[in-house]
Amino acid sequence: MRSVSQHLLKHNKIFLPKSFSYSFYSIDSVASAKMSTDESELTAQITALGEQIKAAKAAGQPPGEWNEKLQQMLRLKKEYQQLTGNEFGGKKEEHKKKEHVQEEGNEKNKEKRAAKAAAKAAREAEKQANRAAREAREREKRLQQTEAAENFGDKPLTQSQVVTETVWTELNQVTPALHGKTITVRGFVQTIRVVGKGVFCLLRSKMSTLQVVCFENKSCSMAMIKYIGALPAESVVDVTGVVSCPETPIEAATQSLVELQVTSFHAVVKSQAALPFQMEDACQKVVDREADVGEYFEDAPEEVARGGVGRHLRLDYRWLDLRTPANQAIFRIESMVGQLFREYLVSQNFVEIHTPKIIGGASEGGSDVFTLDYFGRPACLAMSPQLHKQMTAACSGFERVFESGPVFRAEDSNTRRHLCEFTGLDLEMAIQEHYDEVLQVLCDLFVYIFDGINERCAVELERVREQYPFQNMKYLNPVLKLTYAEGCQLLRDAGIAQDDYEDLSTEHEKKLGDIVLQKYGTEFYFMDKYPLSVRPFYTMPDAENPKLSNSYDFFMRGQEILSGAQRIHEPNLLEERATAHGIDLKDIESYLQSFRHGALPHGGGGIGLERVVMLFLNLPNIRQTSWFPRTPKRLAP
Repeated sequence: MRSVSQHLLKHNKIFLPKSFSYSFYSIDSVASAKMSTDESELTAQITALGEQIKAAKAAGQPPGEWNEKLQQMLRLKKEYQQLTGNEFGGKKEEHKKKEHVQEEGNEKNKEKRAAKAAAKAAREAEKQANRAAREAREREKRLQQTEAAENFGDKPLTQSQVVTETVWTELNQVTPALHGKTITVRGFVQTIRVVGKGVFCLLRSKMSTLQVVCFENKSCSMAMIKYIGALPAESVVDVTGVVSCPETPIEAATQSLVELQVTSFHAVVKSQAALPFQMEDACQKVVDREADVGEYFEDAPEEVARGGVGRHLRLDYRWLDLRTPANQAIFRIESMVGQLFREYLVSQNFVEIHTPKIIGGASEGGSDVFTLDYFGRPACLAMSPQLHKQMTAACSGFERVFESGPVFRAEDSNTRRHLCEFTGLDLEMAIQEHYDEVLQVLCDLFVYIFDGINERCAVELERVREQYPFQNMKYLNPVLKLTYAEGCQLLRDAGIAQDDYEDLSTEHEKKLGDIVLQKYGTEFYFMDKYPLSVRPFYTMPDAENPKLSNSYDFFMRGQEILSGAQRIHEPNLLEERATAHGIDLKDIESYLQSFRHGALPHGGGGIGLERVVMLFLNLPNIRQTSWFPRTPKRLAP
C-alpha cells in the first residue's frame, strides 16, 4: 500500500495533511476493476470516489486531475439507478409510497383537506368571475367613451380627401314624414341654449331653420353637450340624429313640426371673428316701415337706429346679412324673375345678346356717365345697352333680341330707389306697323313674370312676408293702359298741379299710383305718349303731335320700372334729334353709320330688375334687392 500511495503522491500530485489517513485505490485499478452489481458495493465505490474528489478539491488540485474520478462516479451512480430504480442518495420508492400512505392515511383529515380545497377553488372562481365582470364593465365604459368621443368634435379640414356614403338631407325636407328616421344635415348654428343636462340649437340652411336637441344619454355625453354649448354662433356643423315630432310646434323654426334628436355633432368650420350683430336681431320682424320716397342716407342716425340692425351695418357685413331667411328668399325670387324673363322672350323667338359696357360716348346723352381712360382715349361705362341692342335687332337683322346685364348711372341720387349700378333687363324688337306690337309683348311678359313668381315662389314669398309683411300686388290681364295726358288729368282731378308736357316727379308718380289703385283696382299699369322733350334723342316723335313721342313707361305700386319707346330708324332724323339733345355726332358715329345701311322699324324697353323685385315685394328700399349695392356713398363690400 505504501508503494501505491507513494506512486499516487508522486504522479498525481495529491498532497494530504499529516493527520489524514485513508486507503486509496490506484486509478488504473479502479478503472479496470470489475464493478459489482451489488447495491452495497456500488454505494461503497461511489462514496469512496466522492471522498477522493472532495479531498482533491480541498487540496486545490485543478479539475483535470480529478475529472476522471468524477466521470467514473457519475457512471457508477447511473448504474446504481438502473439497479435500484432510485437515484443515489434519494429516498427509495417504497419509502416514498409509505410516506404518502401515512400522509393520506387519516380519512377525516383527507375530507377536511378536500373541503378546504373545494372552498378555496370556489372562492378563486368567484374572484375570477368578479374580475371578468369588472373588466367587461370597464371595457364597455371605455368603448362608450370612445364612441361618444367619436360622436362629436371638430372635423378635419375638408380638402376633398375622402368621399363617404353619407346621405344628406336638406333642412326644408325635414318634415313629419321622416319621423323616427335617422338623417344627416348641415347648416349654420344660429342660436345655442344650454339647459341643465341638455342643449338646444337652432340650425339654419338657406331659407329654413330646424331645432336640434341633445340630452345626456348613451350616445350623447355631457362632454358632447359642453362641446355644443361652447360653439360660436354661425359655425358650420354637421348633425346626425333621429327625427321626432314634438307635442307643440316650435315657433322659432320654419320646420316647426319636427326636431332632431342628436346622435352625432361635428363642427366643419368654426366662426372665428366676433359677430357684428346677432342673426336673431337681423331676422326680427319689421313693424316700423320706413318711408319709400325722399332723400335717403343709410348712415344717418335715424336709419342706423331703425329696427333690430341698422342698414348701414347690414351692408358693411352684407355676407352675413344675406344669410337671413328673408334675404335668401328675396334673391331667389330675383333669380326667378331673370329666369322667367328669359323663358318668355325665348318662347317669343328672341335671341339673347351680350353688349359692351365700355363705350366711346354717352349712350343716351347727358353727363351722368362714369368716365375712364381707355388707353389714352376718353371712354365711359354704358348707361344701357340701348345703341347696341338697336344695332343687333334693327340693323343686323336679328329682329328680336334681349339682354340681362349691368347698367351704370353716375347720378348723385341718394334716394331709396336709385342705384349707381343695377341690373338691366333689356329687349328690342322689329315692328311691322305700330309700336303697340312691342307694348303687347311687354304686357304679356310682365304678366308671365308675376304669375310665375306667385306659382313657383310660394315658400320664398312666405319667408319674406315673415320679416317684411306685405300684401300681394294687384294686377290685371289685360294690363291697364293710360295715355300720359290721362294720367296728368287724374292728378289734376285729385287737386295736384300737373301739366301735360311736364315730367312726373317721384311724389306725383306715387300719388298717381294710389289714384289708379282706387279707381281701377290695379297696382300695375303703363302710360304712353310721353312729351318728346323728356325722352332720349332716339325716341320716335308722335306723328300727330310733334310735342309728344311714341314712348311709354310701366309702373308698379306707383313707381316706374320700365321706360321704352319706338326708336328712330331713319338716320337723318336720328342726327337731327341727337343734335337737339346736344350730343356730338362724332361720339355716336358708328351708331349713326349702322342706320345708313338700312334699318328695320323697331322699339323696345329697359327694365330695372332690382326695382321690379323691390316693388313686387313692397319693400321700401332698393338696397334690399341689390346683392352688393353701389350708391353715391357706398363702394364696398
